[in-house]
Amino acid sequence: MVRINAAELLRHPGATRRIEATLSAAELGVGDDRIAGDIAVALDATSSVDGVVVHGTVSTPWRGQCRRCLIDVEGVSVSEVEELFQPHPQHGEAVEIVGDQIDLAPILREYVLLDLPEAPLCREACAGICPQCGADRNVDPCDCSTGELDPRWSALSELRLEEE
Repeated sequence: MVRINAAELLRHPGATRRIEATLSAAELGVGDDRIAGDIAVALDATSSVDGVVVHGTVSTPWRGQCRRCLIDVEGVSVSEVEELFQPHPQHGEAVEIVGDQIDLAPILREYVLLDLPEAPLCREACAGICPQCGADRNVDPCDCSTGELDPRWSALSELRLEEE
C-alpha cells in the first residue's frame, strides 16, 4: 500500500515528500480487466499549516476494444491528483487524516477507475463497421445503402419539431 507518515510531515510546514511507486491493480484493490499493466504513481506530499496537499499523477495502462470497429486498442490514462488531507477537515473537499498515516490507496483507486475509458476509440475518425454487410469501413469502404431506416424506428420519423 501507499502510505504517508502525516505526523512527521505536519511537524514541519513546507516539507515535501516525493512518492514514486509502481503498483499492481491488485495492490490498489482494483479488479478491472481494462487495466493492462502496473500503475505508475508520481506524487508530492507537501505539508502546510492546515494539512497535507498531495499532488501529482497516476498513469494507468489500459486495453479494450474500439466502440465503433471492435479492433483491440490500448493506451495510458493519466490522472491529475490534487487532494487536501486534514486532521479535522475544514473544507468540504478535504479528506480526514486518521491516526498518523495517510493511506493513499482509496484515493488512487478512485482516480484509476474514474479515468479509465468506458468506450475507447481507435481514432477519432473511426468509420466503424457497416451495419448492413459487417465490413470494417476503415479498411474497405462498402457500397451499402445507409439511407433506409429500420422499420422499428418508423414512428419516430413522423415526429417533427416545429421551428420557432
